[in-house]
Amino acid sequence: MAADVKLFRDLDELERDAGTALARSARPQMFDRLDWFRLVHLFTPPPGELLAIRSKNGAASAWLFLAQEGSEAFALSNWYCLRFGPVIDGGNGEAALDAVVRGVRQAGVSRIFLSMMGGEDPLPAALRRNGWMTRFTRTNVNWRIRVKGKSFEDYWAERPSKLRNTARRRAKTAGLRIEILERFDEKAWADYETVYGASWKPAEGSPELMRQFVEAEAAAGTLRLGLAYMEDQAVAAQLWTVENGVATIHKLAYREDAKHYSPGTVLSVELFRRAIDIDKVDMIDFGYGDHSYKRDWMDESAPLYTLTAYDLRSVRGLLGIARSAASKLVARLRNQ
Repeated sequence: MAADVKLFRDLDELERDAGTALARSARPQMFDRLDWFRLVHLFTPPPGELLAIRSKNGAASAWLFLAQEGSEAFALSNWYCLRFGPVIDGGNGEAALDAVVRGVRQAGVSRIFLSMMGGEDPLPAALRRNGWMTRFTRTNVNWRIRVKGKSFEDYWAERPSKLRNTARRRAKTAGLRIEILERFDEKAWADYETVYGASWKPAEGSPELMRQFVEAEAAAGTLRLGLAYMEDQAVAAQLWTVENGVATIHKLAYREDAKHYSPGTVLSVELFRRAIDIDKVDMIDFGYGDHSYKRDWMDESAPLYTLTAYDLRSVRGLLGIARSAASKLVARLRNQ
């Protein structure tokens, strides 16, 4: 059966074509949903024009969301996205992905640059099957822990003693008041933004995107917004979501001037307790970034990759390979 491939330059048109296939009800992973791609396209679009490719092959469908600039294409993604890849639904995903790759070529793309991708992602193999050269470069890491069947006390007993002792001491001396909200609250959100602005972190990349994301997750019942207060001043804040058995830590920050009280650690304890004992999650995902403190809270790490691909059937793709090889040679010679 020949696959049906369609290119979209408008997400409303794509939604009419997809129906509910990319809605929350059908997609357990939030970064596979059309609503997420809408936020990225609206607030943090990559360079170029939207290019969404859909293929249908019997019972299988696949989508790939890109931004096209000339003969190059980039992931329709941003720094908030913890995992990027094609979206596959049912049936023979391999055949559907092959058709998506043909759609990429049909759009005039000869070089692809995608990040962050999991090592198990099937797209690189689909590209190679269809005449592309791929380079999968490890660029980051994802930390997580499986807690299914454990109580918080079980989990906490497995943590390093230094972490447990710090949390216990600071909880006693700091006298923090902890709030964990599932609803959207204007004051709480203002407190979150204030903490973030007074933290060690760089300025928020897109406050508008974050607010719309939080409002949507609150409406869906998945939001867990944690705040730690000291004498009515918010000193630490964390943004989690809990859905389909997975708690995801999206953002965390504490006021730099309250660092010696370890308010982030104290707040984390209560959010972990909530996720494990009340939400009964199977896994907690700490997002990407190989920060040393994550090792104290997590057990597993998985590499994340950047995919660069060149179309070997395209003159521009071959030129791109040549330029890439030349750049590597120059860098190697400079380092000698």
